[in-house]
Amino acid sequence: MELKAFAKINLSIDVLKRREDNYHEVRMIMQSIGLYDTINFDLREKGIKIYCTDPNVPCDERNIVYKVLQLLKENYKIEKGMEIDIHKRIPVAAGLAGGSCDAACAIIAASSLWDLKMTYEDMVDIGSKVGADVPFCIKGGTALAEGIGDKLTQLPSLEGIHIVLAKPLIGVSTKEVYQSLKIDEIVIRPDIDRLLKAVQEKNIRYIADNMVNVLETVTIKKHPVIEEIKRIMVEFNALGSLMSGSGPTVFGIFDTHDDAEKCYNRLRDYIKDVYIVESVGEL
Repeated sequence: MELKAFAKINLSIDVLKRREDNYHEVRMIMQSIGLYDTINFDLREKGIKIYCTDPNVPCDERNIVYKVLQLLKENYKIEKGMEIDIHKRIPVAAGLAGGSCDAACAIIAASSLWDLKMTYEDMVDIGSKVGADVPFCIKGGTALAEGIGDKLTQLPSLEGIHIVLAKPLIGVSTKEVYQSLKIDEIVIRPDIDRLLKAVQEKNIRYIADNMVNVLETVTIKKHPVIEEIKRIMVEFNALGSLMSGSGPTVFGIFDTHDDAEKCYNRLRDYIKDVYIVESVGEL
């Protein structure tokens, strides 16, 4: 079975509080984009074997795909194994859910190849145990994510938006960003309810102009290049620009492919990982 694992961006992120279990209560708008890993899944007699084209991705029990498949094997008492071949296109530790979308595909593939007959709810439940973004990545599209990211409300599709992504040559730990976040000191928060209304109306200009990611208060202080990329994107006619997830990838929303291409060409001068993509609908 071959599946495409689509990356995501966050059109806004608000962090409401730290929970007693050390997870954070969030409210965010998630959007799938047309940057994806291609993954091949094959049955094997036993064990889990992972291959990946990116040497930065661990291929042992540290890999989130390994973790979720091992969890499924235990929960469903599966004897059979799986061989997984990941052709990686999504940058690692980039704030684009590169690992989470791979894990989501692994759940879908396992349900089919191991004949688990999982419902969507079963998939979301198992996904939330290995990563907060995994539940969203199972269906993708456009969604409001609440709780720790596992309570999802599907929204009208915003597919076809022109987007430029730029990932500077730095890695960011999501865990460290959340641990460093001072929730009581956040001054500017996104108006998620008003943004939801704009999604319903497909008012891309309003969305782009009013995106806020409260995690920028942590990551930009450590990596000022993120602010610099945002500035360049706006200078090159982005309707709005924001850091995705905990960073460091920055995205800009553009009115036309032509505008996106001009910005892409400018950023490519000094950043290796730059992409032009479009938003995509439910998977």
